[in-house]
Amino acid sequence: MASNPERRAALVDAGVEVLAREGARGLTFRAVDTEAGVPTGTASNYFTGRDDLLRQIDARLHLRLAPDPEVLSALLTGPRDRTLVTALMHDLMARATRDRTGYLALLEMRLEATRRPELRASYTKSVRADLEYGMEFHRDAGLPGGDETVAVLYLAMLGLILEHLTLPGVLDGVLPGVSVPDGLVERIVATVVPEA
Repeated sequence: MASNPERRAALVDAGVEVLAREGARGLTFRAVDTEAGVPTGTASNYFTGRDDLLRQIDARLHLRLAPDPEVLSALLTGPRDRTLVTALMHDLMARATRDRTGYLALLEMRLEATRRPELRASYTKSVRADLEYGMEFHRDAGLPGGDETVAVLYLAMLGLILEHLTLPGVLDGVLPGVSVPDGLVERIVATVVPEA
């Protein structure tokens, strides 16, 4: 197994691009090699198989889509209220929009996990860990609401991000005078998060 960490990272990022564009069926070592601009056979030297590549894509996507620590730190200087939760959800939406490819690859991972029990187990574990981290963060930060608030925010934001990145026209004008996605983020938070 080759051990050049920069090459491995480039191959994983190439895998993200292929997964987002072609879906899981198009995610082959040859396609990753082509996307990365490396000789055919390179990816097979870095990954033990397709499942290994998918696991590494999963780990990479969670890093790519994670909050920027500096942005998070700046946001947390304000009062711990609904306004802060709104700002955090706007940041989440901005990250998903900025790295649309990464988010679409996450959606493809979800679909592939429905067909591959071994991927389902590892992917479920990583997504559940993210959800539990969100609940813990919310509690530790002293934000309004509890675990139920976070779970409902998670579900609502997941739906908004899914629609906005895949079929944005579905939401246009659904609530007259409410912009997509920013106005909908604000409506979600106002509906789900209790006043402090």
